[in-house]
Amino acid sequence: MSITDSDPEDAITKEEIAGTAPAPRPGSAGVTTSKKRNAFAELMGVKPEKVSGPPTLASTRGGPSIHRTFRDNLGFYTAAPENFPQSGEDRRIIYYNDDFVAIYDLYPKSTVHTLLLPRSPRSRLHPFDAFEDPEFLASVQAETGKLKRLVAKELQRRYGRFSAQEKQREAVLDGDVELEDGAPLPEGRDWEKELLVGIHAHPSMNDLHVHVLSRDMVSECMKHRRHYESFNTPFLVDVADFPLAADDPRRHPGRAGYLNKDLRCWRCGKNFGNQFKKLKDHLSTEFEMWKKE
Repeated sequence: MSITDSDPEDAITKEEIAGTAPAPRPGSAGVTTSKKRNAFAELMGVKPEKVSGPPTLASTRGGPSIHRTFRDNLGFYTAAPENFPQSGEDRRIIYYNDDFVAIYDLYPKSTVHTLLLPRSPRSRLHPFDAFEDPEFLASVQAETGKLKRLVAKELQRRYGRFSAQEKQREAVLDGDVELEDGAPLPEGRDWEKELLVGIHAHPSMNDLHVHVLSRDMVSECMKHRRHYESFNTPFLVDVADFPLAADDPRRHPGRAGYLNKDLRCWRCGKNFGNQFKKLKDHLSTEFEMWKKE
């Protein structure tokens, strides 16, 4: 198989794997943009700093070189996150520390779509194998919780003013209602419940990555039924579900046929069969209703 060919169980296209598909700016998911960027050129333009001695992270072995495949591109972020934009409209890095890097997905499938990348030798294993290590699993689960809170705050920032559940909180923030002395700010909507979180049972990229994204599934990059099915069937495995039992059917996603099921709206349950375009049009309407909940 060519390094740019898609595996039959891949949830993304070969162009997305190679990074040659047009990529929107991080803040414009769900909005049609006129200016497109070549994501592969963006990655190859990054030159990680040279380090003395042998590399300590499996995901950065050898650095960017001809020995890497396109499926290794996430390793650029864990190798040198400081070399990617961390502010402005081209922002790619959300935050990083010694153990993790959080980034915006180059090809978001929702209005907010982030990835958590562990900076560990275990990140080169399939998640099912990597999460057999209790200490590593616990660290990923804890850091995923941190990223979930950040993404939830971003959803509140973007959509809070539209939400009925946020009405009282927004009234206080806008100065229309004054709180009694010592009274806490109303919490409003639980935006963490509006997130999808997990790994794909058959990852398309070689470095372990956890998806944390908004529930809406509205984005110009959501172009194929597999894009949708991969986040709305058991193909997406929540990190909270690990460790998995040996007989868990999610260990065999191809056998289970998750990416070939009827397309159903995540919000209302309407069955669109194999009519992806109709589903996508429908999701735009559901998005507006979802924001108002």
